[in-house]
Amino acid sequence: MAEPFYITTAINYPNGRPHIGHAYEGIAADVIARFQRLRGRDVRFQTGTDEHGLKMARKADEQGRTPRDLADEMSGYFREMDEKLNISFDRFIRTVEDDHHRASQEIWRRMEAAGDLYLDRYEGWYSVRDEAYYDESELKVGNGGEKLSPQDTPVEWTVEESWFFRLSKYEKPLLDLLRKPGFLEPASRRNEMIAFVEGGLRDLSVSRTSFDWGVKVPGSDNHVMYVWVDALTNYITGLGFPDDTEEMRKFWPANLHLIGKDIVRFHTIYWPAFLMSADLPLPKSVFGHGFLLNRGQKESKSLGNVTDPLALADEFGVDTLRYFLMREVAFGQDGSYSPEAIVTRANAELANSFGNLAQRTLSMIAKNMDGAIGDFEPAGEDKALLQTVQDACAQDLPREFERLAFSVGIEAWIKAVYACNQYVDEQAPWTLRKTDPERMKAVLQTLFMCLRDLAIAIQPVVPEKAAILLEQLGVPSDERGYDALGDHGWYQRLVASGFTVAKPIPVFPRLELPAGEDA
Repeated sequence: MAEPFYITTAINYPNGRPHIGHAYEGIAADVIARFQRLRGRDVRFQTGTDEHGLKMARKADEQGRTPRDLADEMSGYFREMDEKLNISFDRFIRTVEDDHHRASQEIWRRMEAAGDLYLDRYEGWYSVRDEAYYDESELKVGNGGEKLSPQDTPVEWTVEESWFFRLSKYEKPLLDLLRKPGFLEPASRRNEMIAFVEGGLRDLSVSRTSFDWGVKVPGSDNHVMYVWVDALTNYITGLGFPDDTEEMRKFWPANLHLIGKDIVRFHTIYWPAFLMSADLPLPKSVFGHGFLLNRGQKESKSLGNVTDPLALADEFGVDTLRYFLMREVAFGQDGSYSPEAIVTRANAELANSFGNLAQRTLSMIAKNMDGAIGDFEPAGEDKALLQTVQDACAQDLPREFERLAFSVGIEAWIKAVYACNQYVDEQAPWTLRKTDPERMKAVLQTLFMCLRDLAIAIQPVVPEKAAILLEQLGVPSDERGYDALGDHGWYQRLVASGFTVAKPIPVFPRLELPAGEDA
């Protein structure tokens, strides 16, 4: 039976349209999901939108509309982004859905039954933008003397009746969890959270009475749940909690919560504490990735540098954008992008190296061999190249992708592409066509075999383009998993089927910079 694998993104807060950071996380999660499927695992992939809270209520009020009307419109943009970027989610969850309200109220009841909720009065600092409470000791002072959160967002003094969660009760188990190898990566995030817990945990305000846009607290209808109690519960709502569903039994605890580094506290301190209180299993791992910067600067409306990811996808192509983001940035660290960087990377690696390798190999087979491939005996240099490519595709790339080191895995893959191009230059099949036609065939057929492995390996990153190339190579759709990389009989089966190579369609044409951009 296939081993289950459950991956989630943070659900996106739709008080504005999607930006490049949302796209980055969705693409990374999709690469992981596709990679695990290709490894033969039974994958469940969930994303969606987190639609409650004061920020949404105020935004709707500013626009003279209801919060639900705003949520319906904005959530639609996030779903559109996921579909455009080929994000292969199994469920797109919305926190306004009835099953989510039921799940959130059930986890609340379980925390209450554990004696971990009590009614009191909250007085303290709250950031509407972060939907987060901050201790006085965490605040900064802005240029105008105003108090700011650690994320440089405005805070306001809040006084209201509130239910509190006994977070302080879970200090020791949380420290034990955070120190457990592999629970929170990368190490820099883990160290931050350990230091935060070691500094002492205060009980957490988990309800609001000053607005009503949220999940009602069971038995206290004038209270709505703190948006993070509701938001985090989405990860089990999507599996059918609180019902005893097959999905809940199979996929929980989650293998990976993939999130931005700015919300690590919620996922590795609050969420595990809620689950401990409710007597539910804890997720196996959380990864806090870095930010994506626009020419080295964080995007903001005030700087006028907010990028629409769908515009980038339209300009450069979905798979090109996906490749660039996974290749350019060391996952876990902050990274930077620009149109020039996308074009430079795409042309050097996808167009000039991989795309050109596929185009000239298949063109020469179609033109000089009438598209026919046949049995042959690889020479020493042929065997060496086949081994180089297989090592990169079946060992190096999967090993690094398993570690979420996407750029390192792709580096191993592109080095194999470079090895193929060097082999072409050294063997010069265009010269062999006149001097040794049989050797030319062996060279081209060796490259044909290499292309198949290269295309299979890179599928999680460029699924649409890899599928086009695999189709041109005659690889059946049920023979494109990573287990096929060790199958040495596929070529003989393809020859026996009478497959012929047609004149190829270019997979990665060269890109030009948009008008007004300088290289």
